[in-house]
Amino acid sequence: MNLRHLTTSIMAIGLFFMIACKSKPKDSEIMNTVSTAVQSIPGVTADVKDGVVTLSGTVSTDDEKMAAENAAKSVKDVKSVTNNIMVAPPAPPPTAPVAVTADDSLRMAVADVVKDFPGVKVDVNDGVLTVTGEEKASRWKTLKMALDALHPKKVDAKGLKVK
Repeated sequence: MNLRHLTTSIMAIGLFFMIACKSKPKDSEIMNTVSTAVQSIPGVTADVKDGVVTLSGTVSTDDEKMAAENAAKSVKDVKSVTNNIMVAPPAPPPTAPVAVTADDSLRMAVADVVKDFPGVKVDVNDGVLTVTGEEKASRWKTLKMALDALHPKKVDAKGLKVK
């Protein structure tokens, strides 16, 4: 009876060691397989620890993010996948450059001068100032000197009525 217990005990211990020593897949093997599975998706990297895959990197679309996760999940011996992949926002559309003309700066200067002359309007086109409206003769002289000081090509006052 002792021999039978001893044999059973040895067999149980041997079976225990066989189960305990059963070769588990190594993280490096899983890592190689996962890396191969996600290599078609640029910008994605994988790390494996105890069979848990952590994906990281940046992709262009949500579809690419999900494709990488699904590829990693399909690898044998992967326990779970943590998807830390970021989806980059789309680039803003190109905008046309804003062209600043000489008239723009002249318009600003003219607006500053004319603000004190409520009955007068001055349009700027290709460096020529066209004055319209109504003004007293004495104030017109002051306005004309201020406009000439801006160095326009010409000051056209044909549309101005002087009182």
